[in-house]
Amino acid sequence: MVVTQFVALGGVVLLAAMSPGPDFAIVTRNAMVSGRRAGMACGVGIAVGVFAWAVVTALGIAGLLAASAVAFTAVKLVGAAYLVLLGIRALLAARRGEYEDAPQIPGSRATGTLAAFRQGLVTNLLNPKVAVFFVALLPQFLPATATAVDHLLLAVVAAGVTLTWFTVLAGVVSALRRLLTANRVRRTIDALMGTLLVGLGIRIATD
Repeated sequence: MVVTQFVALGGVVLLAAMSPGPDFAIVTRNAMVSGRRAGMACGVGIAVGVFAWAVVTALGIAGLLAASAVAFTAVKLVGAAYLVLLGIRALLAARRGEYEDAPQIPGSRATGTLAAFRQGLVTNLLNPKVAVFFVALLPQFLPATATAVDHLLLAVVAAGVTLTWFTVLAGVVSALRRLLTANRVRRTIDALMGTLLVGLGIRIATD
């Protein structure tokens, strides 16, 4: 494999990661609510999910999932339900509106970081469209005689690009956190994020 193949794959993955969706929404909210560390932890969870999807694509498992209507629907519905749950939590927080000047996820910083990582990982792994994306994408960048090392390198590139983007996103949101966590602003953002997550969940479930 040549460098241009890795660069091309990285570009496609970057565009996919930048597009508004569940991953984008969950990183933004974690960075806004709990700060840069939580946003980055959420991004790490998403990157681990991307790496896992790339690996199972190489093993052929993702292809089986994409080809099986029952398995695809099951994962899709569970993932949609999870997004709706997160969205409802955000909407309830917006309705209560009881924010402090520097809100954080309840518990210690370590617990908040772990929770953010888990949200990112679960959100990504329960999105069957990621499986379809990699099944369609990765073969385009593999040579005819691809080895296990080739598959692993592509998985690393995809995960690395994803992590880089969401680290940048978390940093930007965190830099604006003082503005974003003002009571009225945060209540509005929670309402928007909650609506977005519920809408994405419903869209995924009905698509």
